[in-house]
Amino acid sequence: MKIGPIDAVIAAAGSGDRLGVGTPKAFVEVGGVPLLRYVLSTVESFGVGRTVVAVPAEGIERWTERVFEIAKRPLQVVAGGSTRQASVQACLDALQGITDVEQDGGDRIVMVHDGARPCASYDLWCRVAQAANTYGAAIPVLPSVDSLKQLNDSGEEVKSIDRARIVRSQTPQGFRYSVLIAAHAAATASGTEATDDATLVELSGHPVRAVQGEIGNIKVTAPGDLDLAAQQLLGKKPTVVPMRVGYGYDIHPLVEGRRLVLGGVELEYERGLDGHSDADSLVHAIIDALLGAAGLGDIGQKFPSEDQQWKDFDSLALLKIVVDDLAIAGYQPGNIDATILAEEPRLVSHLELIRHRLAEKLDLPVGAVNVKATRGEGMGSIGRGEGIAAHAVATVLAVARG
Repeated sequence: MKIGPIDAVIAAAGSGDRLGVGTPKAFVEVGGVPLLRYVLSTVESFGVGRTVVAVPAEGIERWTERVFEIAKRPLQVVAGGSTRQASVQACLDALQGITDVEQDGGDRIVMVHDGARPCASYDLWCRVAQAANTYGAAIPVLPSVDSLKQLNDSGEEVKSIDRARIVRSQTPQGFRYSVLIAAHAAATASGTEATDDATLVELSGHPVRAVQGEIGNIKVTAPGDLDLAAQQLLGKKPTVVPMRVGYGYDIHPLVEGRRLVLGGVELEYERGLDGHSDADSLVHAIIDALLGAAGLGDIGQKFPSEDQQWKDFDSLALLKIVVDDLAIAGYQPGNIDATILAEEPRLVSHLELIRHRLAEKLDLPVGAVNVKATRGEGMGSIGRGEGIAAHAVATVLAVARG
């Protein structure tokens, strides 16, 4: 199928804060080459007419110079905005100033791509461009492989979602110029913000065609993604193993007038654990193990005791926050093995409920969570019944994101 003239917009203004390297994402190197260079290589081989790259407005001279150093064909660089949408709009403004959208007898196609997606193949660009040429708007998608749930307003109950109709979107996304420009204009007029251009086009009333995406077309966001990108781009084995292990320990004194909560389960006992939150030493040990495995510090740094927002806070809610932070960093919990050290109360009859409560919050099968209990046999503060401690070992797994 013959496709009309094609231009490219590359959004490369992302800060890369979650990578923790102090460099905008698109300029982070894999094998000594910036991610943006891999993207431009595909763009150049695809034979687009015009290319505009949005780079961070802060330090724009430096990043503009870097783009020109790695580009093999002429292109234009513009200052990106505070959002991806603003960056794409800046690129479109630049393209409208240099391109006649009606030249060659038809509406041109513009391909919008993330500067931190270095692994999108030439074939994927072709599929998206062909569909955009035919239907006016097209994006690559991948089916969801996970069971999907929707939280209620309180965030405490879930409702299942049919995953058969749920997909994950990728870039490059392709559009006829007139379609994309109209969608951005409508969004500007209404104050609408969206995380990708397909959403704006959809909201403008134009249908968006789905084409098959690629599992390997990852967006580099977290440190683990760099290893995954290196495997595809360079054929290298990861420098960090996909499974990491962490260890955690916590102890709290038993005092009068406090609830006793372990693993999110409130137990009948005349004393409870003293601490800034609900003092759940088991959950705190697990949190430390997870943070340690992912290299994200410790519970004291994450939830400092001098911060009043965590006063008497539910430790299972803290655990959920940590699990979400793991996901942002590119990891998910793998399994937990924990031991509670308590002279009293006797915990054997409560361990199964504790396992289920933890597994639910960690989104793990119960078989991946093991909780044991032992006594101090009269030795030390635990043996004298002065407090309860917990040890935990956790694994986290690197997660590839489409």
